[in-house]
Amino acid sequence: MRPFRYARAENVAGAVALLARSPEGAFLGAGTNLVDLMKLEVLTPDLLVDVRQLTSDAVEELPDGGVRIGAAVPNSDLAAHPLIRRRYPLLSEAILAGASGQLRNMATTGGNLLQRTRCPYWQNITTPCNKREPGSGCSAIDGFNRDMAILGSSPQCVATHPSDMAVALTALDAIVRTEGPSGERTIPLAQLHRLPGNEPQRDTILQHGELITAVDVPPLPYAVRSRYRKVRDRASYAFALVSVAAAIDVQDGVVRDLRIALGGVAHKPWRATIAEQALRGQPADPDQFWAAASAEVAEARPLTHNAFKVPLARNTIVETLLNLTGISG
Repeated sequence: MRPFRYARAENVAGAVALLARSPEGAFLGAGTNLVDLMKLEVLTPDLLVDVRQLTSDAVEELPDGGVRIGAAVPNSDLAAHPLIRRRYPLLSEAILAGASGQLRNMATTGGNLLQRTRCPYWQNITTPCNKREPGSGCSAIDGFNRDMAILGSSPQCVATHPSDMAVALTALDAIVRTEGPSGERTIPLAQLHRLPGNEPQRDTILQHGELITAVDVPPLPYAVRSRYRKVRDRASYAFALVSVAAAIDVQDGVVRDLRIALGGVAHKPWRATIAEQALRGQPADPDQFWAAASAEVAEARPLTHNAFKVPLARNTIVETLLNLTGISG
């Protein structure tokens, strides 16, 4: 690990100001991802600004019935919080499907959203990677790409976003609150992360020195019946090959509304808007679910080793919706 400076500020504004003066610096929350990448010399910040004590570690009910999650709330606390378990079970399930108990005890809400891809070529500084060194090439395209993206990728990058929590929050239309050099702003979580395009080095739309301070989850009454289904190589401590976060409102056999997001398939949590639009106002039955899921993955661009993800994503969407509605497939 290369030498770096460590600093603490008295408040969020002070932390933002410190980082604004250091173009190569980074915020430090729990460090569960950042420190590993520093050890590998994938990331080499010259300054770490500790923000763990600067943002809220509370989960609060909002006047409209939604929930505000402080950026410093540990993942374990969020998953176990009564409001989250009762109103948004898919979020609790998604968090518990990620990492290990020890990591969830330390990892924060803000840090979880900003964790970096686990693409092995990005983590190996001896291999070309456009995300790490723009213009050097993407080793994964012609390499071992079993875990890579099938949707929204580009010739520059086929990496996937690793967060389970972010997939659930995308399905819930969560809003990210930030404070940065340009002041405070709110960002729909579905817009926080980027597809790679021609700038794969940029994971999010955040400016340098912009800090996540909280996440607001709006009320969604039918989310009390929601699921997060994760398909992975082993039962725990593994990233998703494909995951599905879903909530559905069915009245008199007709889909009134629904939310679906996918993980493990793209450079960002993938909101399944095609499937959602196809199902709203339609009968809740296996054929409709199958047609909608098939439409969602119709534009998939699988690579040499991950074509299996296309039927896996389709089938996981269908199985999740069947499970939520109690319909036999």
